[in-house]
Amino acid sequence: MAHTKSAKKRIRTTVKKNLHNRSMRSQYRTFVSKAEKAIESGDLDAASEAVNQAVSTLDKTARSKVIHPNNAARRKSQLAKKLNAARAKA
Repeated sequence: MAHTKSAKKRIRTTVKKNLHNRSMRSQYRTFVSKAEKAIESGDLDAASEAVNQAVSTLDKTARSKVIHPNNAARRKSQLAKKLNAARAKA
């Protein structure tokens, strides 16, 4: 257990930050999975909208350093690749 005033404050801020980061991580995972499901369903308009929202959420998550920027870039690239393949197929 922390003894100093600064260590106690650090614990409080870390807990607060962890809750925020966890919610952001959950949010981007939700949007990515929704985008993937929309692509698989074949509705390209809905899929395009879902991919745009997922990309936006990934950018925000990377900007706030919840995930690494390269991780966000890789996920965006994979989504775009799946969307383009679905468009080519249709």
